[in-house]
Amino acid sequence: MIDPISDMLTRIRNAGRAGHAEVSFPSSKIKAKLAGIMLDKKMISGFSVEENGNKKMLNIALKYHKNEKGESVSQIQGLKRVSRQGQRIYVRKSDIVPVKSGYGFSIISTSKGLYTDGEAKKAGLGGEVICEIW
Repeated sequence: MIDPISDMLTRIRNAGRAGHAEVSFPSSKIKAKLAGIMLDKKMISGFSVEENGNKKMLNIALKYHKNEKGESVSQIQGLKRVSRQGQRIYVRKSDIVPVKSGYGFSIISTSKGLYTDGEAKKAGLGGEVICEIW
């Protein structure tokens, strides 16, 4: 696996489209922090890190809601990896823009840790844009 964060986002996207209740993948500190931000923003219903022998697995419980037709739809409508290994994307605090006209958020890796776009702008921090979630 070349890019573990892209793998995480793809697994969440695919599980949401398939209607799975939860998804699991290998854990790391940054993936757990990303899951924590998604939980704070109420995009997922929970997550846990479990040890399976010498491997740690991150389990994410997906959140669903009913649309106007009464169908069950994932709370996460879209995930986009912005900064990749081949092309890093950095923003200054003044260049942080809302995602999907404020209906989504981006996660920015700053010198003080991972922040959402609103938190980074409020703290006056710029950094690498990890992903966008809406």
